[in-house]
Amino acid sequence: MDEDDEPESPTDVLSIWMRIRVLPATFTALSLAVALYAQSAPANPPRPGVTIPGVRRSMTELHPLATFDVEGHPDWMVVTDDSVWVTSSNVNHVIRLDAKTNRPTIIVNVKEPCSGLAAGFGSIWIPSCGSHTLVRVDPSNGKVLAELPVGPADSEGGITVGAGSVWMATDKKGVLARIDPQNNQVIAEIAIPSGSFVPAFADGAVWITSTEHSVLTRVDPASNKAVTKIAVGPQPRFLTVGAGSVWTLNQGDGTISRVDTKSNQVIATIQAGIPGTGGEIAFGEGSVWATVFQIPITRIDPERNSVVQQWTGAGGDSIRVGHGTVWLTDLAHGKVWRIDPHQP
Repeated sequence: MDEDDEPESPTDVLSIWMRIRVLPATFTALSLAVALYAQSAPANPPRPGVTIPGVRRSMTELHPLATFDVEGHPDWMVVTDDSVWVTSSNVNHVIRLDAKTNRPTIIVNVKEPCSGLAAGFGSIWIPSCGSHTLVRVDPSNGKVLAELPVGPADSEGGITVGAGSVWMATDKKGVLARIDPQNNQVIAEIAIPSGSFVPAFADGAVWITSTEHSVLTRVDPASNKAVTKIAVGPQPRFLTVGAGSVWTLNQGDGTISRVDTKSNQVIATIQAGIPGTGGEIAFGEGSVWATVFQIPITRIDPERNSVVQQWTGAGGDSIRVGHGTVWLTDLAHGKVWRIDPHQP
């Protein structure tokens, strides 16, 4: 007892004794609650990948053309005409990687950058989960041009550009914001299915997945309305566009749904074996590329609608294609790899 503490009165002692009596029961109830939660809490399912002969290989067989050391946990990426930009949210950085010199150059300070990156209208657009804003940056010097008071609906989301606008989901209840880059103002808020977080632009429309409802929604920029909802695989989140299609990475079962942008129909369901949260998907160099932890690269041939190469091992989390190469983050080890897409 410290010298300044006064001795407890009999009432204080009784109160302490009662609290001590209650503690075992409290701990028992707490332990039971934790056990029940552990039994009911969803866990990431195993990622079996594919068993097609000759398709599986190890990440140790890959030899990157360039490796960038990035402080923190490199995650979201966007490709521009001369570079690739990557976020590192735990150190509040967005970094420019020069595609000609294979060197990092500009570092922009943004509080917890998250939910994707976009390039357009002479700017890099960076959602911030730390400040709940959208940060607009000059790619030539990294200067912040504007900070819009509109934040992403979820940290695991996305942002896109098209039809003269920037598009980002801003509310998990189902709101897609349309932002005018001329005045940095939200000019429309479009009702979409709840749990929609990742938009992409293709063939004159905005496409956005709803993880909650397992649908892909088509939004018409002319009317600012959701015009079509297409049932895809379970829990789609990340998506990409290419070869006349929208491709959704379905976290529920690890499949990839291919939706024709003309007919709004699912024309293929590809068994990739990569279920669970996280990951990303991109189109380029004639292929679809997906990434998740444990299986960092899955390459799909759009002509066959099947997985033709799949690498297992360490690495992964974000993937993009540009400048004739595949760009892959290794979030856990602070690296970005630049890879030749034409692997044997």
